Amino acid sequence: MLNTAIILAGGFGTRLQSVVKELPKPMAPVNGKPFLEYVLKYCAHHQLKKVVLSVGYKHEAIQNLFGNKFGEIEIEYCIEENPLGTGGAIKAAMKNVSDENVLILNGDTFFNVNVADLYSKHVQAKSVCSIALKPMKNFDRYGIVSVDSENLISGFEEKSFRESGNINGGVYVLNKNIEPHFPSQEIFSFEKDFMEKKFAKLNIKGFLFDDYFIDIGIPEDYNRAQHELAGITY
Repeated sequence: MLNTAIILAGGFGTRLQSVVKELPKPMAPVNGKPFLEYVLKYCAHHQLKKVVLSVGYKHEAIQNLFGNKFGEIEIEYCIEENPLGTGGAIKAAMKNVSDENVLILNGDTFFNVNVADLYSKHVQAKSVCSIALKPMKNFDRYGIVSVDSENLISGFEEKSFRESGNINGGVYVLNKNIEPHFPSQEIFSFEKDFMEKKFAKLNIKGFLFDDYFIDIGIPEDYNRAQHELAGITY
């Protein structure tokens, strides 16, 4: 069973400045609640005991609201004095994790994956990194991820219009044994500098979950979240 999640919550929300000003992106209000609250409720539903919030830009807004507890979940903060990129943020936050495996979530996306199912697949596959993949149709915002018959990642392709494909849903389970394989530099992208460069050498798996997914990174989808997340059931 997974006990701990790292939530990447340091985003600037540059593309949302027209609708959300002076707030870190995970604090963008959705139906009167910060988007991050929906992600924390998801963690609570899946009985996680601890969340490490990787924060940066205007992190005080997050700390002042959520403090050190969310229901029964203990909250710790890993504060980026300078932006570390997704990989650097995960690398730094993993110093706060003692568990063998940890769940990684993005603070600006919601993907309603069954955590126990993803974890079970991760353990059975003896994977160092397991990615929850979301099948999508008619899209151009995301690159696609290919897997072979054994669910092993076989390739990443850049953004372009696709009639269908599987995207990286931003939900991962990482084994602590992955840490020595991280780039030595402090600042790096988990997607570009780690996964896309190391997938052929490491046991990185991708598992399909056709569950509800939303990324509030652009105003159109942020507005859509106002209607859709109100009725979300975990």
